[in-house]
Amino acid sequence: QVQLVESGGGLVQAGGSLRLSCAASGSIFLPNVMGWHRQAPGKQRELVATITSGGSTNYADSVKGRFTISRDNAKNTVYLHMNSLKPEDTAVYYCNLVMARAVGGTNAYWGQGTQVTVSS
Repeated sequence: QVQLVESGGGLVQAGGSLRLSCAASGSIFLPNVMGWHRQAPGKQRELVATITSGGSTNYADSVKGRFTISRDNAKNTVYLHMNSLKPEDTAVYYCNLVMARAVGGTNAYWGQGTQVTVSS
């Protein structure tokens, strides 16, 4: 069983910064991919950023240059540093962990989400 617990959301003014954290516990195996997705009211969930256990990163175009994803493999924790926040970044942010299965395919796990609200 795998659990993901996010923290660090909140209310911030436009132009401000926040750091989200997500700690994974349970049967965690390497290699894996951890990431952040977000869902704004009335919109579909979208990918924000991912990072492999080897450190390769991928970002949505909308956050490139403003957000940085990082991880600590020893702590099974992923971080999202968000700078120059905009009102359109307002959403529930979800942590995600994807691991390969021994029999093929992958398993994906999700956190409960943390609210980020950016005021104008």
